[in-house]
Amino acid sequence: MKIKSIQACLKNLALTKPYRIAGHTFSEVENVFLKIELENGIIGIGAASPAEEVVGETCAQSLKNLQTDEIQSFVGRDIRHFHTLIHETADHFPQQPGTLAALDIALHDAFAQFLGVPIVEFYGRQHLFLPTSVTIGLMGVADTLAEGVEYIKQGFRILKVKTGDNVQEDVERIRKLREKLGRAILIRVDANQGYDLAALQIFLRAAERADVNVELIEQPLPVGQEKQLLELTTAQRQTLVADESLKDARSAIALATEPKPFGVFNIKLMKCGGLLAALDLATIARLADIRLFWGCNDESIASITATLHVAFACPHTRYLDLDGSFDLAEDLVRGGFLLRDGCLELTQKPGLGLTFDPAKWPN
Repeated sequence: MKIKSIQACLKNLALTKPYRIAGHTFSEVENVFLKIELENGIIGIGAASPAEEVVGETCAQSLKNLQTDEIQSFVGRDIRHFHTLIHETADHFPQQPGTLAALDIALHDAFAQFLGVPIVEFYGRQHLFLPTSVTIGLMGVADTLAEGVEYIKQGFRILKVKTGDNVQEDVERIRKLREKLGRAILIRVDANQGYDLAALQIFLRAAERADVNVELIEQPLPVGQEKQLLELTTAQRQTLVADESLKDARSAIALATEPKPFGVFNIKLMKCGGLLAALDLATIARLADIRLFWGCNDESIASITATLHVAFACPHTRYLDLDGSFDLAEDLVRGGFLLRDGCLELTQKPGLGLTFDPAKWPN
Protein backbone atom coordinates (compact mmCIF):
# COMPACT_ATOMS: atom_id res chain seq x y z
CA MET A 1 0.00 0.00 0.00
CA LYS A 2 1.50 3.31 -1.14
CA ILE A 3 1.63 6.68 0.61
CA LYS A 4 -0.69 9.15 -1.11
CA SER A 5 0.14 12.42 0.68
CA ILE A 6 2.11 13.92 3.56
CA GLN A 7 1.08 17.17 5.28
CA ALA A 8 2.57 18.99 8.26
CA CYS A 9 1.26 21.88 10.33
CA LEU A 10 2.14 23.81 13.48
CA LYS A 11 -0.42 24.33 16.22
CA ASN A 12 -0.06 26.47 19.35
CA LEU A 13 -1.92 24.63 22.12
CA ALA A 14 -3.01 26.57 25.19
CA LEU A 15 -2.61 25.03 28.64
CA THR A 16 -5.49 25.04 31.10
CA LYS A 17 -3.09 26.37 33.75
CA PRO A 18 0.52 27.64 33.62
CA TYR A 19 3.24 25.80 35.49
CA ARG A 20 6.83 26.49 36.53
CA ILE A 21 9.95 24.33 36.60
CA ALA A 22 13.49 25.34 37.51
CA GLY A 23 14.23 28.29 35.22
CA HIS A 24 11.06 28.30 33.07
CA THR A 25 7.34 29.12 33.21
CA PHE A 26 4.91 27.78 30.57
CA SER A 27 1.35 28.83 29.69
CA GLU A 28 1.11 27.36 26.19
CA VAL A 29 2.99 24.86 24.04
CA GLU A 30 3.65 24.44 20.34
CA ASN A 31 3.18 21.04 18.71
CA VAL A 32 3.96 20.10 15.14
CA PHE A 33 1.58 17.58 13.57
CA LEU A 34 2.11 15.28 10.58
CA LYS A 35 -0.63 13.61 8.57
CA ILE A 36 0.21 10.68 6.28
CA GLU A 37 -2.57 9.40 4.03
CA LEU A 38 -2.41 6.05 2.24
CA GLU A 39 -4.01 5.24 -1.09
CA ASN A 40 -6.82 3.34 0.64
CA GLY A 41 -7.76 6.36 2.77
CA ILE A 42 -5.99 5.35 6.00
CA ILE A 43 -4.60 8.39 7.81
CA GLY A 44 -1.67 8.13 10.20
CA ILE A 45 -1.10 10.98 12.65
CA GLY A 46 2.20 11.98 14.21
CA ALA A 47 3.06 14.84 16.57
CA ALA A 48 6.11 16.33 18.19
CA SER A 49 6.91 18.88 20.89
CA PRO A 50 10.72 19.03 21.16
CA ALA A 51 12.22 21.03 24.02
CA GLU A 52 14.78 23.38 22.43
CA GLU A 53 16.73 23.77 25.66
CA VAL A 54 17.24 19.98 25.77
CA VAL A 55 17.66 18.87 22.13
CA GLY A 56 18.36 22.13 20.28
CA GLU A 57 15.36 21.81 17.95
CA THR A 58 12.24 23.97 17.83
CA CYS A 59 8.80 23.07 16.52
CA ALA A 60 9.33 25.64 13.78
CA GLN A 61 12.45 23.78 12.66
CA SER A 62 10.58 20.47 12.81
CA LEU A 63 7.83 21.90 10.62
CA LYS A 64 10.35 23.23 8.10
CA ASN A 65 12.08 19.84 7.94
CA LEU A 66 8.80 17.97 7.50
CA GLN A 67 7.86 20.19 4.56
CA THR A 68 11.09 19.54 2.64
CA ASP A 69 11.41 17.64 -0.63
CA GLU A 70 13.16 14.85 1.30
CA ILE A 71 9.99 14.07 3.24
CA GLN A 72 7.70 14.67 0.27
CA SER A 73 9.75 12.13 -1.70
CA PHE A 74 8.17 9.44 0.49
CA VAL A 75 4.90 9.94 -1.40
CA GLY A 76 4.51 6.86 -3.61
CA ARG A 77 6.63 4.70 -1.30
CA ASP A 78 5.22 1.50 0.23
CA ILE A 79 4.03 1.86 3.86
CA ARG A 80 5.32 -1.67 4.52
CA HIS A 81 8.83 -0.20 4.21
CA PHE A 82 8.20 2.28 7.05
CA HIS A 83 11.32 1.22 8.98
CA THR A 84 13.42 2.13 5.94
CA LEU A 85 11.71 5.53 5.69
CA ILE A 86 12.43 6.21 9.36
CA HIS A 87 16.11 5.30 8.95
CA GLU A 88 16.39 7.49 5.84
CA THR A 89 14.90 10.41 7.77
CA ALA A 90 17.31 9.88 10.67
CA ASP A 91 20.23 9.96 8.22
CA HIS A 92 18.97 13.11 6.50
CA PHE A 93 18.04 15.03 9.68
CA PRO A 94 20.59 14.01 12.34
CA GLN A 95 20.12 15.52 15.80
CA GLN A 96 16.58 16.54 14.92
CA PRO A 97 14.49 14.26 17.18
CA GLY A 98 11.28 16.27 16.88
CA THR A 99 11.31 15.87 13.11
CA LEU A 100 12.03 12.17 13.37
CA ALA A 101 9.48 11.58 16.13
CA ALA A 102 6.60 13.14 14.18
CA LEU A 103 7.39 11.07 11.09
CA ASP A 104 8.09 7.87 13.03
CA ILE A 105 4.80 8.13 14.95
CA ALA A 106 2.70 8.88 11.85
CA LEU A 107 4.27 6.00 9.91
CA HIS A 108 3.71 3.58 12.80
CA ASP A 109 0.08 4.70 13.07
CA ALA A 110 -0.57 4.28 9.34
CA PHE A 111 1.22 0.93 9.11
CA ALA A 112 -0.50 -0.62 12.14
CA GLN A 113 -3.88 0.55 10.83
CA PHE A 114 -2.97 -1.08 7.51
CA LEU A 115 -2.34 -4.34 9.42
CA GLY A 116 -5.47 -3.85 11.50
CA VAL A 117 -3.69 -4.14 14.89
CA PRO A 118 -2.63 -1.76 17.69
CA ILE A 119 1.04 -0.78 17.49
CA VAL A 120 1.75 -2.45 20.84
CA GLU A 121 0.56 -5.81 19.48
CA PHE A 122 2.90 -5.50 16.49
CA TYR A 123 5.90 -5.27 18.84
CA GLY A 124 4.47 -7.60 21.51
CA ARG A 125 2.45 -6.42 24.49
CA GLN A 126 4.06 -6.84 27.92
CA HIS A 127 1.72 -4.70 30.04
CA LEU A 128 -2.04 -4.13 30.11
CA PHE A 129 -2.05 -0.98 32.27
CA LEU A 130 0.24 0.97 34.61
CA PRO A 131 -0.22 3.96 36.92
CA THR A 132 1.09 7.32 35.82
CA SER A 133 2.40 10.13 37.95
CA VAL A 134 0.96 13.61 37.61
CA THR A 135 3.11 16.70 37.97
CA ILE A 136 3.07 19.53 40.50
CA GLY A 137 5.15 22.49 39.32
CA LEU A 138 7.44 24.72 41.35
CA MET A 139 5.22 26.64 43.77
CA GLY A 140 4.80 27.44 47.44
CA VAL A 141 3.80 24.97 50.12
CA ALA A 142 0.13 25.98 50.22
CA ASP A 143 -0.30 25.66 46.45
CA THR A 144 1.64 22.39 46.43
CA LEU A 145 -0.70 20.93 49.04
CA ALA A 146 -3.79 22.21 47.24
CA GLU A 147 -2.72 20.64 43.93
CA GLY A 148 -1.75 17.40 45.64
CA VAL A 149 -5.15 17.10 47.33
CA GLU A 150 -6.94 17.84 44.06
CA TYR A 151 -4.98 15.19 42.15
CA ILE A 152 -5.72 12.59 44.80
CA LYS A 153 -9.42 13.43 44.49
CA GLN A 154 -9.09 12.76 40.76
CA GLY A 155 -7.80 9.24 41.45
CA PHE A 156 -4.03 9.67 41.06
CA ARG A 157 -1.78 7.91 43.55
CA ILE A 158 1.65 9.03 42.30
CA LEU A 159 2.73 12.67 42.44
CA LYS A 160 5.82 14.09 40.75
CA VAL A 161 6.94 17.34 42.33
CA LYS A 162 9.19 19.79 40.50
CA THR A 163 12.14 20.94 42.62
CA GLY A 164 15.56 22.48 42.09
CA ASP A 165 15.35 26.14 43.16
CA ASN A 166 16.13 25.79 46.87
CA VAL A 167 16.87 22.42 48.44
CA GLN A 168 15.69 23.34 51.95
CA GLU A 169 12.38 24.65 50.60
CA ASP A 170 12.10 21.54 48.42
CA VAL A 171 12.47 19.26 51.43
CA GLU A 172 9.88 21.25 53.34
CA ARG A 173 7.36 21.05 50.49
CA ILE A 174 7.75 17.27 50.26
CA ARG A 175 7.56 16.85 54.04
CA LYS A 176 4.34 18.89 54.21
CA LEU A 177 2.91 16.97 51.27
CA ARG A 178 3.70 13.66 52.94
CA GLU A 179 2.18 14.89 56.20
CA LYS A 180 -1.00 15.95 54.39
CA LEU A 181 -1.47 12.88 52.17
CA GLY A 182 0.07 10.05 54.19
CA ARG A 183 2.31 7.16 53.19
CA ALA A 184 -0.06 5.49 50.73
CA ILE A 185 0.86 8.07 48.09
CA LEU A 186 4.09 7.71 46.08
CA ILE A 187 6.09 10.89 45.64
CA ARG A 188 8.75 11.44 42.99
CA VAL A 189 10.71 14.63 42.37
CA ASP A 190 12.22 16.19 39.27
CA ALA A 191 15.04 18.64 39.95
CA ASN A 192 15.48 19.55 36.26
CA GLN A 193 19.28 19.89 36.71
CA GLY A 194 18.72 22.35 39.56
CA TYR A 195 21.08 20.91 42.22
CA ASP A 196 24.79 20.70 42.73
CA LEU A 197 26.21 17.61 44.42
CA ALA A 198 26.10 19.14 47.91
CA ALA A 199 22.43 20.10 47.55
CA LEU A 200 21.61 16.66 46.16
CA GLN A 201 23.26 14.97 49.14
CA ILE A 202 21.15 17.12 51.48
CA PHE A 203 18.01 16.15 49.60
CA LEU A 204 18.93 12.46 49.51
CA ARG A 205 19.43 12.35 53.27
CA ALA A 206 16.00 13.89 53.72
CA ALA A 207 14.41 11.69 51.06
CA GLU A 208 15.33 8.56 52.97
CA ARG A 209 13.44 9.65 56.09
CA ALA A 210 9.90 8.39 56.72
CA ASP A 211 8.47 11.93 56.90
CA VAL A 212 9.67 12.63 53.32
CA ASN A 213 10.10 9.21 51.65
CA VAL A 214 10.79 10.00 47.98
CA GLU A 215 10.64 7.14 45.47
CA LEU A 216 12.74 8.59 42.60
CA ILE A 217 14.73 11.72 41.77
CA GLU A 218 14.94 12.83 38.14
CA GLN A 219 18.04 14.53 36.69
CA PRO A 220 19.35 16.20 39.84
CA LEU A 221 22.63 17.57 38.37
CA PRO A 222 23.28 19.46 35.13
CA VAL A 223 24.14 17.50 32.00
CA GLY A 224 27.88 16.85 31.90
CA GLN A 225 28.21 16.35 35.65
CA GLU A 226 27.14 12.71 35.71
CA LYS A 227 30.50 11.50 37.04
CA GLN A 228 29.91 13.42 40.26
CA LEU A 229 27.03 11.06 40.98
CA LEU A 230 29.56 8.24 41.43
CA GLU A 231 30.39 9.75 44.80
CA LEU A 232 26.98 8.54 45.98
CA THR A 233 26.28 5.02 47.17
CA THR A 234 25.01 2.38 44.75
CA ALA A 235 21.68 2.34 46.59
CA GLN A 236 21.31 6.10 46.24
CA ARG A 237 22.14 6.01 42.53
CA GLN A 238 19.43 3.39 42.03
CA THR A 239 16.85 6.06 42.89
CA LEU A 240 18.21 8.52 40.31
CA VAL A 241 16.62 8.89 36.87
CA ALA A 242 18.54 10.03 33.79
CA ASP A 243 16.47 12.54 31.82
CA GLU A 244 18.25 15.37 30.03
CA SER A 245 21.46 13.33 30.14
CA LEU A 246 19.79 10.60 28.07
CA LYS A 247 19.06 11.62 24.49
CA ASP A 248 20.14 8.89 22.11
CA ALA A 249 21.77 5.46 21.88
CA ARG A 250 25.26 6.91 22.26
CA SER A 251 24.41 8.57 25.56
CA ALA A 252 22.51 5.45 26.67
CA ILE A 253 25.59 3.28 26.12
CA ALA A 254 27.74 5.71 28.12
CA LEU A 255 25.26 5.81 31.01
CA ALA A 256 24.86 2.02 30.96
CA THR A 257 28.60 1.46 31.45
CA GLU A 258 29.72 0.49 34.95
CA PRO A 259 29.77 2.16 37.36
CA LYS A 260 26.34 3.44 36.36
CA PRO A 261 25.40 6.95 37.59
CA PHE A 262 21.65 6.28 37.22
CA GLY A 263 19.45 3.30 38.05
CA VAL A 264 16.60 4.38 35.79
CA PHE A 265 16.32 5.73 32.23
CA ASN A 266 13.66 8.31 31.39
CA ILE A 267 12.88 7.70 27.71
CA LYS A 268 11.04 10.45 25.86
CA LEU A 269 10.17 10.17 22.19
CA MET A 270 10.87 13.89 21.91
CA LYS A 271 14.48 13.36 22.98
CA CYS A 272 15.35 10.22 21.05
CA GLY A 273 13.18 10.60 17.92
CA GLY A 274 10.28 8.16 17.99
CA LEU A 275 9.41 4.54 18.68
CA LEU A 276 12.26 2.86 16.81
CA ALA A 277 14.88 4.95 18.58
CA ALA A 278 13.13 4.39 21.92
CA LEU A 279 13.33 0.64 21.41
CA ASP A 280 17.09 0.98 20.88
CA LEU A 281 17.42 2.77 24.24
CA ALA A 282 15.17 0.20 25.90
CA THR A 283 17.36 -2.65 24.65
CA ILE A 284 20.50 -0.99 25.99
CA ALA A 285 18.80 -0.47 29.34
CA ARG A 286 17.58 -4.07 29.53
CA LEU A 287 21.07 -5.44 28.90
CA ALA A 288 22.46 -3.17 31.65
CA ASP A 289 19.69 -4.04 34.13
CA ILE A 290 18.37 -0.46 34.12
CA ARG A 291 14.68 0.14 34.76
CA LEU A 292 12.56 2.18 32.35
CA PHE A 293 10.68 5.37 33.13
CA TRP A 294 8.65 6.83 30.25
CA GLY A 295 8.25 10.59 30.24
CA CYS A 296 7.01 13.40 28.04
CA ASN A 297 6.86 17.13 27.46
CA ASP A 298 3.60 19.02 27.09
CA GLU A 299 2.40 16.98 24.12
CA SER A 300 -0.57 16.05 22.00
CA ILE A 301 -2.52 12.92 22.81
CA ALA A 302 -1.01 11.53 19.58
CA SER A 303 2.59 11.39 20.83
CA ILE A 304 1.59 10.50 24.41
CA THR A 305 -0.31 7.49 23.03
CA ALA A 306 2.67 6.50 20.89
CA THR A 307 4.88 6.53 23.99
CA LEU A 308 2.38 4.36 25.82
CA HIS A 309 2.40 1.78 23.00
CA VAL A 310 6.18 1.38 23.06
CA ALA A 311 6.30 1.47 26.88
CA PHE A 312 3.80 -1.39 27.10
CA ALA A 313 5.94 -3.41 24.66
CA CYS A 314 8.97 -3.37 27.01
CA PRO A 315 9.08 -5.89 29.87
CA HIS A 316 11.33 -3.70 32.05
CA THR A 317 9.00 -0.70 31.99
CA ARG A 318 8.39 0.21 35.62
CA TYR A 319 7.32 3.85 35.73
CA LEU A 320 5.07 6.14 33.69
CA ASP A 321 5.03 9.93 33.77
CA LEU A 322 2.71 10.51 30.83
CA ASP A 323 0.55 13.41 31.97
CA GLY A 324 1.67 15.75 29.18
CA SER A 325 -1.74 16.00 27.48
CA PHE A 326 -3.85 16.32 30.64
CA ASP A 327 -3.51 20.12 30.83
CA LEU A 328 -4.02 20.88 27.14
CA ALA A 329 -7.02 23.12 26.52
CA GLU A 330 -7.17 21.86 22.91
CA ASP A 331 -5.76 19.16 20.63
CA LEU A 332 -6.15 17.94 17.04
CA VAL A 333 -6.96 14.36 18.06
CA ARG A 334 -8.95 12.44 20.68
CA GLY A 335 -8.89 8.90 22.06
CA GLY A 336 -5.75 6.77 22.08
CA PHE A 337 -5.78 5.75 25.72
CA LEU A 338 -8.02 5.51 28.77
CA LEU A 339 -7.34 7.03 32.19
CA ARG A 340 -8.90 5.10 35.07
CA ASP A 341 -8.10 5.75 38.73
CA GLY A 342 -4.69 7.15 37.84
CA CYS A 343 -3.83 4.23 35.53
CA LEU A 344 -3.30 4.40 31.77
CA GLU A 345 -4.40 1.69 29.38
CA LEU A 346 -4.61 1.48 25.62
CA THR A 347 -7.68 0.91 23.51
CA GLN A 348 -7.81 -2.13 21.24
CA LYS A 349 -8.21 0.00 18.10
CA PRO A 350 -5.72 -0.34 15.21
CA GLY A 351 -2.70 1.93 15.04
CA LEU A 352 -2.71 4.54 17.77
CA GLY A 353 -6.48 4.31 18.10
CA LEU A 354 -6.96 8.06 17.57
CA THR A 355 -10.01 9.95 16.41
CA PHE A 356 -9.05 12.71 13.99
CA ASP A 357 -11.27 15.59 12.86
CA PRO A 358 -10.02 16.88 9.47
CA ALA A 359 -11.87 20.16 10.07
CA LYS A 360 -9.42 20.99 12.89
CA TRP A 361 -6.40 20.73 10.61
CA PRO A 362 -5.02 24.29 10.14
CA ASN A 363 -5.13 25.62 6.59
